[in-house]
Amino acid sequence: MARSKSSNRWLEEHVNDPYVKQAKASGYRSRASFKLLELNTKDKLIRPGMLVMDLGSAPGGWSQVAADLVGDKGWVLASDILYMDSLANVEFIQGDFTENEVFEQILAAMAGRQADVIISDMAPNISGVNAADQASSIYLVELALDMARQVLKPKGSFLAKVFMGVGYDDYIKEVRQSFQQVLIRKPDASRARSREVYVVGKGFLG
Repeated sequence: MARSKSSNRWLEEHVNDPYVKQAKASGYRSRASFKLLELNTKDKLIRPGMLVMDLGSAPGGWSQVAADLVGDKGWVLASDILYMDSLANVEFIQGDFTENEVFEQILAAMAGRQADVIISDMAPNISGVNAADQASSIYLVELALDMARQVLKPKGSFLAKVFMGVGYDDYIKEVRQSFQQVLIRKPDASRARSREVYVVGKGFLG
């Protein structure tokens, strides 16, 4: 089947992407690793010894970086509907974290602890219908925020990918209700034409 012009452009852009090449050279699972590295350098979210929850973690680019940052005394709890290959210092729970059974598995793994940081690089499967895709993306970040409100420790941090468009402003207002400080970031590794930005919440109000 012949590829469309847009998919050909994406493939060409992907192959020539310096972050894709750098990820391969550095042993990272995805170019997204560099987004988290840059965001963490700027906002100092993840530190040694922390418990970090990574929502929508597959293929593991963010979990990989988070595990390095928390070190041996920290721990990463990752979850995704898709399978993810194992990583050192990362516990992976496969399933939909909004389903009660999977949520209970997550709570059991946390063993009474609260997360220091919740990170989410989730994105919906793109249908090509902009309105539907935007609605799906906002729904995902709302789920991530809901999880944060349930398991994040007071003064903890939140980092999530969100796409600008319908629902974006209301979502940011919602995040501001739960955190002392809210910042919007666009890391260098984000493609310029992408509508994605990252919302950083600091100082969870509990």
